[in-house]
Amino acid sequence: MFLTHRITVEPYLGDTAYGPAYGPPVPGIRAMVSLPQIITAPGIDCPPGSRITLADGRTTTAQSVADHSAPGLPVPDCVEVTCGESSAQPTSP
Repeated sequence: MFLTHRITVEPYLGDTAYGPAYGPPVPGIRAMVSLPQIITAPGIDCPPGSRITLADGRTTTAQSVADHSAPGLPVPDCVEVTCGESSAQPTSP
């Protein structure tokens, strides 16, 4: 209910001689976005360094990822992604 935004995550794979390498984009991930933090459901593959595209087209990079769970308690599990600065919104052609 609170995860109203849709984001795309390209998981960071590591550095190469040509710069950072990313896995295939995973679109349509439900999230709550309040930069510099993004909250998603558990199970997201988003290691630090991953590239994230927000619903409005801006991109940002995951700086840290924290898995929050409370087994046995009646609270929802989530993943908190702290991001760096986002790029400017792309211009339309």
